[in-house]
Amino acid sequence: MSKRVVIIGAGIIGLCSAYYAAKRGHQVMVIDRESENHDGCSFGNAGMIVPSHFVPLAAPGMVALGLKWMWNPESPFYIKPRLDAGLLDWGFKFWQAATAAHVDRSAPLLRDLNLASRACYEELAKLPSVDFGLTRKGLLMLCKTEQTLEEEAHQAARASELGVPAEVLDARQTAGRDPSVTMEVAGSVYYPKDCHLSPNSLMTSLKKQCHALGVEFLWNKEVHRASRQANRFTHLHFANGELTADEFVLCGGSWSGELASQLSLNLPMQAGKGYSLTLPKPRQLPSLCSILTEARIAVTPMGDTLRFGGTMEIAGLNQEINPARLRGIIKSAPNYFPEFGESDFTGIKPWCGLRPCSPDGLPYLGRTGKFSNLTIATGHAMMGLSLGPITGRLVSEILSDERTSHDLALLSPDRYA
Repeated sequence: MSKRVVIIGAGIIGLCSAYYAAKRGHQVMVIDRESENHDGCSFGNAGMIVPSHFVPLAAPGMVALGLKWMWNPESPFYIKPRLDAGLLDWGFKFWQAATAAHVDRSAPLLRDLNLASRACYEELAKLPSVDFGLTRKGLLMLCKTEQTLEEEAHQAARASELGVPAEVLDARQTAGRDPSVTMEVAGSVYYPKDCHLSPNSLMTSLKKQCHALGVEFLWNKEVHRASRQANRFTHLHFANGELTADEFVLCGGSWSGELASQLSLNLPMQAGKGYSLTLPKPRQLPSLCSILTEARIAVTPMGDTLRFGGTMEIAGLNQEINPARLRGIIKSAPNYFPEFGESDFTGIKPWCGLRPCSPDGLPYLGRTGKFSNLTIATGHAMMGLSLGPITGRLVSEILSDERTSHDLALLSPDRYA
């Protein structure tokens, strides 16, 4: 049965949800608080599809590592000190979730979702007039030290146990895997199932596909409040109008928590600011994407350009550029790619985006118990692009009142209710 669906948020999750819902015959409208040409979190990211990333952000050792890093303004992780009850609550819940048992429960689901999303990307790439540079060459976890390589080798063994192929390489084997770039590393772990693409081209392609399916878009629409009858939403209200629908989907990224609180829902969320710098004419162009493991920096070739991205800065809902975070990226790159220098980044315009982070590192995905016609799809942190298509497909299954193709119990949006 066709339903009228309003999707809040036009990022990667919102567009994928709109695409798959429209394919199932629903009448879909997407609204967004920003303008159409806003380059939000879905545009400047590393563009990686990562079955290798089956460990959630909340994992053993992350609290201690975060406390160590947060005193260094150029480190991969930083929490801006501030008196904020929401931040304190989120931090306590993160500490509670960062256990081995949580990782054991979450890893199989994240593996399955990432592999399913990869398959969705392959289907999308075959559509007529669609080209977002999907490259299936794998990913290298580049390790500067032998100690890190040994740690990553343990992770590779765990990946293999979960059915995610992984190969530990020494320095010579790593160089042979991608001879187009000079590397100075102890070795790497190669994940052949990982892929990369161009986020900008992907978002453009998704919008075109949505338009072709009859999806409507409303820009510069910020939700002020919602009307309800019993356990159903009836209208969304804006400064200059309102919308009604049979179903509503909240895909508002880092702003989802604020909107959820207006709806009397508890979705603990912090905005994790990430940065990227894209070299238009890099002196060397790798053929594979990679992670500079110790520095926590992602490196992705996108056409003739090369993007360096990373950091996790918890500093509230602001998109101010922190120069110290950029320095951390710029200083780290030559440590792994010695042909590059800090001067290569001179004059390069930085980008930043806010990634929606739940305390346990898992997305919120599913209907809420409080409202029978509200689906939540947010909180993907650094895996938003990787999990975008499978999230959209699952949302479309929920909207169509079907049994979902994956068990979503761990992702319940009511888990902190």
